[in-house]
Amino acid sequence: MADAGGLGSGRHSYFIEVTHMSSVHIRRLVLALGIVMLAAAWPAAQAKIVRIIQTNAAGDNIHVIDPVTNKVVAVIEDIEVPHGVSAAPDGSLVFITNESLSTVDVISPKTWKVEKRIPLSGRPNNLMVSKDSKKVYVGIAQSPGAVDVIDVATRTNVKSVPVDGSVHNVYVTPDGKFAVSGSVATGVISVIDTKTDTLAWQLKLDAGIRPMIFDVNPDGSTRHLFAQLSNYHGVVVVDFATHKELQRFELPAVPGEEKELEGLQGAPAHGLAVTADQKTLLATSKWYGAIYSYSLPDLKFIGETVVGSHPEWLTLTPDGKTAYVAAAGEDETVAVDIKSMKVVARIKVGYVPKRNGTLILSGAANSQ
Repeated sequence: MADAGGLGSGRHSYFIEVTHMSSVHIRRLVLALGIVMLAAAWPAAQAKIVRIIQTNAAGDNIHVIDPVTNKVVAVIEDIEVPHGVSAAPDGSLVFITNESLSTVDVISPKTWKVEKRIPLSGRPNNLMVSKDSKKVYVGIAQSPGAVDVIDVATRTNVKSVPVDGSVHNVYVTPDGKFAVSGSVATGVISVIDTKTDTLAWQLKLDAGIRPMIFDVNPDGSTRHLFAQLSNYHGVVVVDFATHKELQRFELPAVPGEEKELEGLQGAPAHGLAVTADQKTLLATSKWYGAIYSYSLPDLKFIGETVVGSHPEWLTLTPDGKTAYVAAAGEDETVAVDIKSMKVVARIKVGYVPKRNGTLILSGAANSQ
């Protein structure tokens, strides 16, 4: 009996210990699961908010589009004849060139209101923010032409870099090392070193320089510069390292579509983009009201789709899945699924939409 009693006591103690340890394990398990769930939720909480910013060249406002819903979620007012738009990569500010006042207008994504107008050396066209969000490079279309450099911290115009000819568009290379401008008047591409803000090299082509874009080497350096030219319905390919033209190719006719010849302003093709994965080059055609896709780096034609009259520009979502094309003749921004090359949405905006850009906000920064 004593042995039996001892055995019974041992079992009782054993079960108490097991129960106690099980509760500890359960608490630990619950805690661990909570951490896992929190970790899983964290990326969602920190998800990036994307906005497409569409300027309207014949108006005094700019429309802000949510690419998730394809709805206009805000309107920036009081910028007459807005031309170019560029968002700071850190998501803090949006910069828009104001042709009527010859200024760069600084907009906060928190309020979508103009915070400051920065005077320029002349009437501007397009612009682009540096990769570190510290400077803005502005193309001056007024003769003799220049690229103005804006210091973002002080919001002042700190330098005007002389270039060969009035400037239509300005870009910053994907590695951030160069600002590249193009002149419609002289056909000269001017490349500026962003460390010193001095001219690094120039290349003259046989016609005015319209939109440009770049792809990159595996190490992130710039591989090719793609350019569209005045009175040329195609794309020129330049080797960025050697500064030499490699080839050019014409955009094909769209079956069943008549060629549009009115109101082209000498630019039958006007809009370029490269997807973030560096696999696709996109180009627009005002002749056929279309957007075309080509594989990279071999430049094989993939397909096209008609978006509407006078597509003037395009910008991409960060995931490279959707292109937003400014159809100036339709007063619409047209969303195109890049993989299928199908129109997925048509968004009514202002009068004669032209330049557009993509803004990436942190989840905590703004929810508009």
